[in-house]
Amino acid sequence: MRRHENPRPGRLTAWQYVQNVLYYLHIALATLVIGLFGIVLVLAQGRAGANRVATFWIGYVIWAARLHLGLTCEIRGTPPTGDCIVAAKHQCFWDILVIAHAVPRRAFIMKREVMRVPIMGWYAWKVGCIPIDRSRGRDAMAAISATINQRIAGDGLGQLIIYPEGTRTLPGQRRPYKQGVATIRAATGLPVVPVAVNTGMFWPRKGWGIRPGRAVVEFLPAIGPDLPQEALMTRLEAEIETRSDLLMAEAGLILPRPDADQRSS
Repeated sequence: MRRHENPRPGRLTAWQYVQNVLYYLHIALATLVIGLFGIVLVLAQGRAGANRVATFWIGYVIWAARLHLGLTCEIRGTPPTGDCIVAAKHQCFWDILVIAHAVPRRAFIMKREVMRVPIMGWYAWKVGCIPIDRSRGRDAMAAISATINQRIAGDGLGQLIIYPEGTRTLPGQRRPYKQGVATIRAATGLPVVPVAVNTGMFWPRKGWGIRPGRAVVEFLPAIGPDLPQEALMTRLEAEIETRSDLLMAEAGLILPRPDADQRSS
């Protein structure tokens, strides 16, 4: 695991704390209202309606962050529009929002328990999210791959968003990449779109103490199915981490030099 030298800027001002509170109160109320009114559209239009509601809700949450917190987002590269695997660096809830808003038919692989949460779990199911039972190990991945192929053969999968590290990481932190992306690509033949972020420089991992600024999410060129399986994860990790490091440095993070990492290990 890579060490990080300055993942946290200075303390928030008292007014910034107040703005954080107002933001969360605002989006909690908006989520309830949008979720309840959107049910009619979902019942009438199915997944298409659920995606419309999700797009509106995510856009509203992003707008409210600009209003209350002075936080904006910049999309670089070209977001995919066809069936694919979106493999992204994951630092906080903000990158979930920004990536999901940038693609037209987003879906996630998420813990089965999340799908049982009232309203949110129902919407997640309707937009095409796929539950995973981690207790089943390899059988869980086989079931997910089968579900994905069924979706592709039906009305299409959309953009399946996966976080190869499996969890959120602090700016400058790196965890081993898991093999889920490679397993799904081998079973489906889908292209893989890497995504680099610096969102953790502005939105802390636990979601409290959000700071003003311009976060960046960058969609990198797709990796096609012709790349040998054993080379996929090596290339994916190198591209995501290298570009994320550059974006974080652009936002002010001072990363340790590779030789310094070796001396400290």
